[in-house]
Amino acid sequence: MAKIDSITQLSVTTTQEAEDAVAALLERFLGQTPAVYTDADTGISVVTGYSKKPPALLKKIQTCVAEGLQHLATCGLSVGESAVVMKKVPREDWAESWKKFFKPIEIGKVLLVKPSWSRQKAKSKQAVMILDPGLSFGTGQHPTTHFCLTQLAALREVGGSFLDMGTGTGILAIAAVKLGYKPVKGFDFDPVAVRVAKENAHRNRVGERLSFTRQDLTKLPNRTRRRVDLICANLMADLLIGYSSSIVNRLRPGGHIVLAGILISQFAAVQLAFEKQGCRLITSQAENEWQSGLFELRRG
Repeated sequence: MAKIDSITQLSVTTTQEAEDAVAALLERFLGQTPAVYTDADTGISVVTGYSKKPPALLKKIQTCVAEGLQHLATCGLSVGESAVVMKKVPREDWAESWKKFFKPIEIGKVLLVKPSWSRQKAKSKQAVMILDPGLSFGTGQHPTTHFCLTQLAALREVGGSFLDMGTGTGILAIAAVKLGYKPVKGFDFDPVAVRVAKENAHRNRVGERLSFTRQDLTKLPNRTRRRVDLICANLMADLLIGYSSSIVNRLRPGGHIVLAGILISQFAAVQLAFEKQGCRLITSQAENEWQSGLFELRRG
């Protein structure tokens, strides 16, 4: 009998209050978007992600997730039981499970993001992006990614150059090309994310119109002569605060920057860090436990 291929399922039992934060935590460590199931009777949520990483590495990830849950608790979130459980599951069960959770997303009248199995048709003049859940962060389902897409669409008339910091699946950079931005670049520290982003770009027939590289934000030179019109930085608050100068120094005066991936309790500190770099908050949105903002770099 042929051996049944399997992958590892990692689940965290938590509260409805903390489910989004826990989902983002799994995204960061597993490199893919998790699914969330909430029991209507008990109010208990189970956040589940999948991985093909080797067992030894998954054990380390399990430890890191547990430590991350403790950090979330110190930020004031009620994480509940927060048990982290791993088990093997057949690959076919994993593949089919995603179809229950990922639906098409419309960003106004200009962009439709949908999985490959969706039959939804684009509206007139609506660009289409095909993106399936897989080995990297970001499918547009999470409120922080959704906010970034919304701002990309809102600023498309201004257009110009675009830089995606922490690109994950490449969703924001691909959307930028579809919406008319150029040139478009993205980078990520994770080599798997860079590979997946390139694959997604070619799948959407924009591979020749943007570039993805592997870079570490913490090792970028503080200053550069190459400045862009719009930056999206969907990163952890500690990175945004610690490297605000390096991030802003890549933005031209009068340009815009979208900051996302920030817990509400941390947003004020992020805002202050970027205001010290000459930015001003244009608009902000809070959803569940997350807050994102659009900033403009003052001229002069």
